Amino acid sequence: MNDQTTRSLGHWIDGDWRDPVDGVWRENLSPIDQRCAGRFAVASIEDADSAVASARQAFEQNRDAKPSDREAWLLAAADGLQNSANELVDALIVDTGSPISKAQREVATSIGVLRAAAGACRRILGQTLPSDVPGRWSFAVRRPLGVVAGITPFNVPLIKAVKHSALPLATGNAVVMLPSPQAPHMAAMLAKIYQDAGVPRGLFNVVFGDGDVVGDALTIHPDVQMVGFTGSTTVGRRVATRAAADGKRVTLEMGGKNPAVVCGDADLQSAAPMIAMGGFLFQGQICMSTSWVLAHESVHRKLCERLVNVATRLPDGDLRDPATVIGPMISDRQCERVQRLVDDAVHRGARVMCGGGHSGRTFQPTVLADVDDSMDVMKQEIFGPVICIQAFTELQDAIDRINDRRFALCAAIHTDSLGDARMFAKQCGSAMVHINGPTVQEEAHVPFGGNKDSGFGREGALVGIDELTTWQWVTAN
Repeated sequence: MNDQTTRSLGHWIDGDWRDPVDGVWRENLSPIDQRCAGRFAVASIEDADSAVASARQAFEQNRDAKPSDREAWLLAAADGLQNSANELVDALIVDTGSPISKAQREVATSIGVLRAAAGACRRILGQTLPSDVPGRWSFAVRRPLGVVAGITPFNVPLIKAVKHSALPLATGNAVVMLPSPQAPHMAAMLAKIYQDAGVPRGLFNVVFGDGDVVGDALTIHPDVQMVGFTGSTTVGRRVATRAAADGKRVTLEMGGKNPAVVCGDADLQSAAPMIAMGGFLFQGQICMSTSWVLAHESVHRKLCERLVNVATRLPDGDLRDPATVIGPMISDRQCERVQRLVDDAVHRGARVMCGGGHSGRTFQPTVLADVDDSMDVMKQEIFGPVICIQAFTELQDAIDRINDRRFALCAAIHTDSLGDARMFAKQCGSAMVHINGPTVQEEAHVPFGGNKDSGFGREGALVGIDELTTWQWVTAN
């Protein structure tokens, strides 16, 4: 079955829906009520090979596509997303348990990524080089890599499907995508939007299945030149190791343990809501979520009170109500994992300021005080609506504690001091630093990514050109 109205998703290969070679299908259960939201094909290695072969052939056939062609495809795809916004929002709600406000933001961000990628089509620039050889004309040009694999997560399935495809297409590559089995529908909808936008057959392919089978098959395939991955640090390391063995390029956007520093001169009325939304938006299931707060000892108590006041007032309920902020976790397993981390912290002496438990899959927004660095909740990415708060006395101490962590995705500082803000930005090892803003921020053109165990390489409409092309030196005598 490949009828999209029934949400039965075959693989999208060479511009057509295909049933799985092995005949294996799997139900996709909505985190809202555990009802079947559709079913999707489960790929075998043979299915993955077919998708790569389709991409390789399409890459060769479309080498001469003009920048204006690629620009037109991506702008038309952006319009297609805009025209399909209601359907995309509904699918995000059903597939991921996303509140409507988050789903609408995801669609809007994805449209912006497509338009930024369209602009990048005319920014793939070369260089004219001097030469010591008389009469030699020397220059360097950028060439596409070929077939690029994209492995995407459940939490922002549309944004990441677009990010792992729009710029590869803009730079002349072909794409094979493996979406999370917990949120498969976005990649399928995007495939049809790309087709309607004029993207040639085979330049964008989608296979569904498990990362340890299909992800590995794509990562080690000899015709795949690059792998773009978004997900956990554990899986990202596996991808990096396997890709490196074959000399493939990778971009890895992985876990985060993102701090917000609140200085003694900070505007708490402004900072507290930013921190709370940064920690609790989409149930904390965002790589950029604020899971750790370092508050100056002079404002620690007041900030705790304000965070609790905000957290306990965040509305849950109907996901289609624009006022709703809190929805279900993606799975029982993830909900139970967050509960174990909270319970372990409490057992070791942490104090629950609010929340601390769950009803069904709805985990209460939780603020933990009296936490120490030995607790798992302080060492691991939580990926749930939990904020841990600690005190500090000197800003340098806070910076050192942040830099001592193995994660280095993003960080925020709230202060009225320009000097402290500059010091923090200069010394903090996080890849993204925000001053008087939340940790959860994203724009289509910025160099997005992490350092250390949070990632390798960068996404973004301009910096991504470097990741997705290779230099060729040309001379003429």
